[in-house]
Amino acid sequence: MEIELRESFEKLLIGCIDFSFMLWPQPFPGHGRLKACKIVSHRGEHDNNMIFENTIEAFDLAYEKGVWGIEFDVRWTKDLHPVVIHDSDLKRVFGIDLSIGDVTRDELKLGCPAVPSLAEVVEKYGKKLHLMTEIKAEIYPNPRRQNDVFKECFSSLEPRRDFHLMSLSPSMFELITFVPASTLIPIATLNITQLSDMALEKDYCGVAGHYLLLKNAILAKHHKMGQHVGTGYPASKNCLFREINRGVEWIFSNNAAELQRIANKLADITTL
Repeated sequence: MEIELRESFEKLLIGCIDFSFMLWPQPFPGHGRLKACKIVSHRGEHDNNMIFENTIEAFDLAYEKGVWGIEFDVRWTKDLHPVVIHDSDLKRVFGIDLSIGDVTRDELKLGCPAVPSLAEVVEKYGKKLHLMTEIKAEIYPNPRRQNDVFKECFSSLEPRRDFHLMSLSPSMFELITFVPASTLIPIATLNITQLSDMALEKDYCGVAGHYLLLKNAILAKHHKMGQHVGTGYPASKNCLFREINRGVEWIFSNNAAELQRIANKLADITTL
């Protein structure tokens, strides 16, 4: 219930903010920048009614719509298999009273077949979509083994070119040893200054956060050091234009397919 209330409040707040930016006209960013923009579907294209977040169906739709990348979350089952799901249990999304860390992969598959394994997602979408993989804050009972599992899952892909690892809890990066630091992206909330400084100090790939919090001065610092920045969660044309004009590399959105449609359409129009 707490997670549901928090997410409902976040969606309402994000919606109000984006409504304001939707009404604020932005300069046309140019055809080349529109064609090159990297839009990331946040948990895939889902409505959690007909199509559920972090499922093969949601990722299939993102791929079909031509979106550049997908963002998804990884947690571990009791027998240390990484699976793709945001919450620590199945209640909010699937209405099933089952905690991920209390069951084996086989038990999870039996109880909720819609939850894919990380290996399934990488095998199906690796090199087709860019994989923005969020590591959830959990206790790693066997970090060495879990790193080996991660390494095997991503073995067919090249860090940075094909995938990145992200986390709201950058302390999790201390447990991740199978990729270089330049693959890692801390996700900021209100702690944007702290995580921005951390990313610069530790030579991470960059930083991500809400577009309202990631000010131009922070963008400039990361660009000066050759790092990248991702912002969420634009949902309108004007907000998309704003982020492209600011030089944001990755645009995470719950409305990614529509933003991609807008970008594709306007990139092919000579004049507005």
